[in-house]
Amino acid sequence: MGEDEWLDRLEAVPVATALGRLHVRVGGAKDTPVLLCWPTLLTDASMWQYQFEHFADRYRMILIDGPGHGRSDPLRRRFTMQDCADALIEVLDALGVDRMVLIGNSWGGMLATVFPAYYPQRTAGVVAINATASAATFRQRLRGRALATIFAGRKRMPWFTYRLVVAAFSGPTARAERPEFMEFLHLAERQDPASMAWAIRSVLVDRRDEHELLAGITDCPVLVIAGEEDSEFPVEVSRRMADAIPGSRLKVLRHTSHLAARENPSVVNAVIDDFLEGLKWPPHATS
Repeated sequence: MGEDEWLDRLEAVPVATALGRLHVRVGGAKDTPVLLCWPTLLTDASMWQYQFEHFADRYRMILIDGPGHGRSDPLRRRFTMQDCADALIEVLDALGVDRMVLIGNSWGGMLATVFPAYYPQRTAGVVAINATASAATFRQRLRGRALATIFAGRKRMPWFTYRLVVAAFSGPTARAERPEFMEFLHLAERQDPASMAWAIRSVLVDRRDEHELLAGITDCPVLVIAGEEDSEFPVEVSRRMADAIPGSRLKVLRHTSHLAARENPSVVNAVIDDFLEGLKWPPHATS
């Protein structure tokens, strides 16, 4: 299925939130449980193509362009993970969704783990992929500030954007064996640099340590997926996050780096399938 063809199967629904209007896509099977997918920095809802194709015949799928990304409104201020959680509630309310399983990669994975701490009644389960609950390291803050400064002063993403994304989002296996994934990373070059500056400051520079918050999640099934080739959030970082959440499961994927959902979708989808089969939750679909 081509890029445009799979997107044509989803209804575009703009939703006004405190973080601006978010471009939301809705599709898949009606009157079925809802899977909501939140992407990472420098990407948009298109990173979930292979999850949509795999799950859409059994689940209602909601795919979001994150604040400031894709077709969502540009960002013009900093935000917190709680702001993202609040914006997600506005999306759920607008679509008439009571509870859902939240699936996120990196930024989306960070949001996925804090969301049930703020809104446990709206969360049937969580899949956090390539994520962290740690505050940014000194090196990450330094790099993030530099990138934000460079991006903020431009109308177009700089020529070296692809090189930065390749270094951060891919590992040796992806660079050697996964040309489609490497081509997908060019998506970063089409983002709004001013919005990326605000998002980088918020997600990479200002993020807080959330381990204490996650320890309070007691009644929500959580699956943490880590890639052994992830240089941004190494396995030990994801393991510490999983250890903080009572009853959570950790799955480490071989030959996989930072965007596991897009880079290694067949394995990721199989792991998510196994997780979903163990959930006990009633169907709640969009109205």
